[in-house]
Amino acid sequence: MNVIVPTASAPTREPARDAGSKGDAYDLKLRQSADWPRKEQGFTTSLWKGLTSQTFVFGAIGFAVFFILWYLLTAVVVPPRFHFIPNPIYLFTQWISTDPKFGVSIFTPQYYEHIWISTLRVYAAFLTSVAVGAPLGILLGWSPLARGLILPLVELLRPIPPLAWVPLAVLMIPATEGAVIFVTLLASFFATVLNTLLGVLSINESYFRAAACLGYTRWNVLWRVVVPGALPFIFTGLQIAMGVAWFSLVGGEMIAGRSGLGYLIFDAYTQLALPNIFIGMITLGILGYASSALIRALGDWLNRWHSNMGGA
Repeated sequence: MNVIVPTASAPTREPARDAGSKGDAYDLKLRQSADWPRKEQGFTTSLWKGLTSQTFVFGAIGFAVFFILWYLLTAVVVPPRFHFIPNPIYLFTQWISTDPKFGVSIFTPQYYEHIWISTLRVYAAFLTSVAVGAPLGILLGWSPLARGLILPLVELLRPIPPLAWVPLAVLMIPATEGAVIFVTLLASFFATVLNTLLGVLSINESYFRAAACLGYTRWNVLWRVVVPGALPFIFTGLQIAMGVAWFSLVGGEMIAGRSGLGYLIFDAYTQLALPNIFIGMITLGILGYASSALIRALGDWLNRWHSNMGGA
């Protein structure tokens, strides 16, 4: 008689699989973190990734809608007082024409002379405002005495529009170039000072206590706590300062200048060269955006420690 002896069933391996799946999930999250070292991507891969990103696609759609509406309102259904605005196709053809009707296009030396002069003025004003405004903002944030003495004066002068300074600048500064640069740097100066001040005041008090426990001198605190801690706010202020420098420049060039993109726009207005007005405006927008993007990229590179700490 055959006796069937029951055999012990094999032990289940589910817990092992569960442990393995949890480990895989942890490894996946670790690889997706910002601190995980990544391989260098090729130019083609990076370009394709940028062109298919949500930011680029939405931006392209926004530009397309804007230009379609512009064309419809200037070439198809023209509302009252829109007849003097050139449609984008005509404007673009004039911009790239080798023989433009009003003398300004990408093929005329005059166009690049205006761009070069305006760029030199803006960057001279911007660098001056940073060299003076950033140290002043750090001083105001670090010293209650300086804040009490100087900040009320800064707040009194800040609301005055840059164009209101034009007559005074022309009288005080004999050279026209100096007057235009002075008017340009005013708005960017105040933006730099206030954002730097806010950056210093935003630093957590615990960092100063830790520095004191480590025996830092006052200069050590300045260079290793105050300046790095205020840096994110400083670069935010620099982006704002660059933007206001460009539109302050236009006002100065329209009134006191004899060259530059602001003068080009004003001269086109007096001569009824309407395409030149839009060429100057669009060029200003492109230059301003590129300048702000350059500052933003530099700020992101210098503030990598801040991003890795999650904004701490």
